[in-house]
Amino acid sequence: MSRNDHGISTLIILIVSVVLAVFVAVFVIQQHHAVTHPAEVVAARPALRPEQKAYLDSFAFADLHMSAAANFLGDTVTYLDGSVTNKGAKVVRSLEVELNFVDSLNQVVLRETAHPLADRPTPLQPGETCAFRVTFEHMPMDWNQSPPTAKSVYVQF
Repeated sequence: MSRNDHGISTLIILIVSVVLAVFVAVFVIQQHHAVTHPAEVVAARPALRPEQKAYLDSFAFADLHMSAAANFLGDTVTYLDGSVTNKGAKVVRSLEVELNFVDSLNQVVLRETAHPLADRPTPLQPGETCAFRVTFEHMPMDWNQSPPTAKSVYVQF
């Protein structure tokens, strides 16, 4: 193999690596957007009916814990893993949850909206528990490293 062939092979490997990295980045971003909710969609959703408002207290969040890992670019990606249980009597198709992260003074430093049922192929049945994961690319420096509080803010039956 000549020096020129070796240089071409290295260039091809580099190009393939960059293309693969772009595909992985797009996948990670799409997964993040599938779970977190853009502000323009929140504004477009219908107002809660009294039946939906009353049902918001029918969810129990458990096993909330944080973890972090480096992505392929060397940046840190933070994960929230947990579970949600439908304690009510209705089948739930969609759930929106407000996550509040605080600092050492217990002041909110990050508020995110998540959709823990977004990846489920079937609705959450009464009494059923499901696991979920939310991905965060940037966390505030003054966050106290504790899991956030989780509060149901929107539900669809």
